[in-house]
Amino acid sequence: MFNIMVRTRMFDNPPARRRAGAHPIRWLGILLIIFLTLSARAALQFDVFLGYEGVVPEASWFPVVCEVKNDGPSFTGTIEIVPSGNINQDQNRSVTVELPTGTLKRLVIPVFSTTRYVNQAVWDVRLLDQRGKVQAQQTSVRSKKQVAAGTTIMGALPRTASGMPIIRQGSSASTLEIQPASARLQTSILPDNPLTLEGMDCFYLNSEKAIELTVNQVDALLAWLNLGGHLIVGVEQIADVNGTPWLKKIMPCDVSDMKTVPSHAELQDWIRAGLGGVQRKNRNNTSNPFSDLAGDRTFEAAPLQVVSGKVRNTSEVVLSAESTPLIVTSHQGRGRVTALLASPEREPMRSWKNLPAFWAKMAEVPANVYATENNNNYNYSHGGWSVDGVFGAMIDSKQVRKLPVGWLLVLLLVYLLVIGPLDQIWLKRLKRPMLTWITFPCYVVLFSLLIYFIGYKLRAGETEWNELHLVDVLMNGKQAELRGRTYASIYSPVNAKYKIENQQHFSTFRGEYVGSWGGGSHDSEQADIVQNGDNFLAEIFVPVWTSQLYVSDWWQSAALPINFTITSEGNDWVVTVENHLDQPLTEVHLVVSGKILDLKEIPAEKPKTFRLSKNDGMGLKDFVWQHGSGFQSAVGGRHQAFGMGGQSQINDLPNSCVAISFLSYLAQTQGQRELVTPPGMDLSPVAEHDNAILLAWESDSAPIKPMNQFPTRRSHKNTLWRMTAPLNSQPSSL
Repeated sequence: MFNIMVRTRMFDNPPARRRAGAHPIRWLGILLIIFLTLSARAALQFDVFLGYEGVVPEASWFPVVCEVKNDGPSFTGTIEIVPSGNINQDQNRSVTVELPTGTLKRLVIPVFSTTRYVNQAVWDVRLLDQRGKVQAQQTSVRSKKQVAAGTTIMGALPRTASGMPIIRQGSSASTLEIQPASARLQTSILPDNPLTLEGMDCFYLNSEKAIELTVNQVDALLAWLNLGGHLIVGVEQIADVNGTPWLKKIMPCDVSDMKTVPSHAELQDWIRAGLGGVQRKNRNNTSNPFSDLAGDRTFEAAPLQVVSGKVRNTSEVVLSAESTPLIVTSHQGRGRVTALLASPEREPMRSWKNLPAFWAKMAEVPANVYATENNNNYNYSHGGWSVDGVFGAMIDSKQVRKLPVGWLLVLLLVYLLVIGPLDQIWLKRLKRPMLTWITFPCYVVLFSLLIYFIGYKLRAGETEWNELHLVDVLMNGKQAELRGRTYASIYSPVNAKYKIENQQHFSTFRGEYVGSWGGGSHDSEQADIVQNGDNFLAEIFVPVWTSQLYVSDWWQSAALPINFTITSEGNDWVVTVENHLDQPLTEVHLVVSGKILDLKEIPAEKPKTFRLSKNDGMGLKDFVWQHGSGFQSAVGGRHQAFGMGGQSQINDLPNSCVAISFLSYLAQTQGQRELVTPPGMDLSPVAEHDNAILLAWESDSAPIKPMNQFPTRRSHKNTLWRMTAPLNSQPSSL
C-alpha cells in the first residue's frame, strides 16, 4: 500500500510529470545530434595516397595525393600536411581548395623526403574549414616502403593488377632500404606535376592504358622522360599505339603487324648476359648474378606473339629472336623509350619463371644489389652528407664567421685563471678574501659582455640574400623546357620572418637537407609553405645572426637561352655555341668523350664557333677530383659550431658547380659515396652515352624573378646553364 501511494503522489505532482516527460525529448535530441554528426561525416570522404603506391624515395620529391568527395554543404577547405615523425618538424605544407556540394577533387601536393627509414617518415594530413576546424583527417600516415637515395624504383600502369611488374629482390646481404621497388599507379591519381615523378627511375606503361591519361598527365610524363626518365612501353595491340598520337610519336618503331615467334631462347640468354640493361654500364665490375639463371622449358616451348613493324633510324634493337625485334629503344632528350614488342602481360611471358629477373634487367638494377658476398660497402655508399651542404658552402653569407677552436680554448683558459688563481692572489694582497662574493659576479658579467662583443664582431651584419641557379635546358621543339634548382641563402641580423615566392609554372620549396649523416632532416628553421596551384608562397623564420639555406625546384617553358651543336671532323670537334642571353657567358666548359674542355667566354647575343682537338682537354674524372675533393670537408665544416680554418667555404663557384654535375666520378675516385644528390643532378650517366654536355656560367644574373619578397642590403645571384646534345654518330643498322 505504501508503494502505491508514493507512485500516485509522484504522478500527481505537476513538476514531476514535466521532468518525466522531458526524458524522451532529451534522448530524442541526443539521437538527432548523433545522426546529424554521422551524416556530416558520411557526406565528406577524405583519402590520402602517399608516394608511389606507398613507396617513398630518400632525397626526392614525391606526391601526396589527397582525394576529397563532398556531398555535404559547400565550403572552402585547407589541406595541411604536418610532419609528426622524427624529421621535418618545422616544414608544414598547405593548400586551399573550393569544395562545392557534390564534387570530387584530387590534389597533388609535392613533399620532399629526407629519410630512408619508415619509422621516421610520418605525416598528419588534415582537412580544415574556413574557421580552422578539422573536418577530416588522416593521422600518422606513413609509407609502406622507404628506400635510400639511388635505389631503383619502377612505376607502372599495367593493363591488369596481375600484370604488375615484380622486380627480383636482392640478396640478404643487401639492406632493405636499397632493395628495388615497383609501384602500381592508378590513372586517376597519376601526378600531373613533373617534379613529383622524378623519384622514379623508370615507368612501365601498357599501351592499352595510354589513352586514359589526361593531357596534363601526358605533359608531365614527357617532361620527366625528357629530363632522363626511362619509359618502358608494353605493346598490347597495334591500335593502342597508332590511336594515341603522343605515344606513336615517341615510339622507337612504327608498328603495323602481328606475328608469331615459335622459338625465343634469346630472351633467357639476354638475361644471363648480365645486368647492363638497356643502357647502364656496370661501373663496379660486379660479377653477373644471373649467369647461372635456370631455364624455363615451358616458356621456351610456347610460341610468342610479337608486334612487328619498321624500326626507326634513330632507334636501336636491343634484342631479337629469329631476326624479329623483341626490344627496341631510342633516346628522347636525356631519357629514352623502350618498346616491349611482346607483351609481358600475356602468355607465355606472364607465367615465365624468370620474369622478375627480366624486370630487374629492364629497370637496370645495379648488380651489387644481388651480390651474395658481404655488401656492407655498397650499403654504406648509399648514405652521406647531402649535396645541399656544398651549395651552402658556396653562397652562405661571408658576414658569418666562426670562432676558431684555439681561440675558444684560450678564452676558457683566461676565464679559469681570472676566477681562480688571479682572484685569490689579488684578494689575498688586499686582505679582503670575502670580497670574492662581489668579484666573482663581476667576472661573470665582464666575460659575458666580452663573449657578446666577440659574437657581435664575428656574426653581426646586414640582411643578405644570395641565389645560385642550376638550370637544365631541355629541347622541346623550337622552345626550351627549363628544369631549375634555385639554392637561396638568407642572413638575418635579427629574429625575423620573411616571405618567399616563386611563380614559375611548377615550383616547390624546402629547407636544406643535411643527409643521412646529419640525421636525415632539414637543417632550417620553421617554414610554412602554401601551395598556390602549382607554385608556392612561403614564410620562413631566421634566427638572429644566422645564415639559412633553402631550395626551390621548378619547371618553366621559355625561349632557348643557349644552344649548341657539335660535329666530328677527323681529329677535331667543331662546336658552335649560340648565346641568346643579353649577358656574356663568362666561363664555358664542354664535356665530351670523357674529357672537359675550356671554351672561355661567349659574347652576349652572338654565336661562336670553336675547332677543338680531340687530344686536348683534361680528363673529366681528374677535373672533378681537383675541384671537388674538398666538398666533404666543406660540408662537414658547415655543421661544426666552431671554425675549421676556412674549410666551410667554397670560393670557386663556377668550377665547383661543374664538378657537382658529375659527382659520381668523385665517389668512384674516393671509393665511396659521400654526397647524396637528388634525381637528375648528376650528369655522369648522360656523359657516358655518347652525349656532349655544355656548362655555361652567367655571372650576376638569374633566370627567374627574385624569390625574396623583402628588401635586402646585400645580394648576389649566379646561374649555371647545363645543356646536352648527342654526338653525330651513325644510327645502328638491323
